[in-house]
Amino acid sequence: MIRRELEGEDPDRLYTVTRGRSRADNDDLDLVTLIVSKAEPVPGMQSEHARILQICRSPTAVVEISAELGLPVSVVKILLSDMLAANQISSRNPSATRAGAAQLPDAAFLRKVLVGLHNL
Repeated sequence: MIRRELEGEDPDRLYTVTRGRSRADNDDLDLVTLIVSKAEPVPGMQSEHARILQICRSPTAVVEISAELGLPVSVVKILLSDMLAANQISSRNPSATRAGAAQLPDAAFLRKVLVGLHNL
């Protein structure tokens, strides 16, 4: 994986935006978690929070928010974690809504399918 330089981004600014934290409090956020605004931006709100509320008027993935803000995903996750705690946004992880383990196909059946595909 190639690490890109933070184009014109001051590391001190990222430190300030996250209040010195390097990890989000909420471990449930991943790249495809969908975020939806539950509040409107208010005067005095952190500018990144206000922008997230605007972006997320319709369901938006964490990775899309990161791209829109031009911030690293890790920083965006910290911001989103704060906003979840403040009940300003809601989140839904698409993988959490999939069928539970009891509804998944049997491993033996999946092996048979795999063998059949290899034989094609």
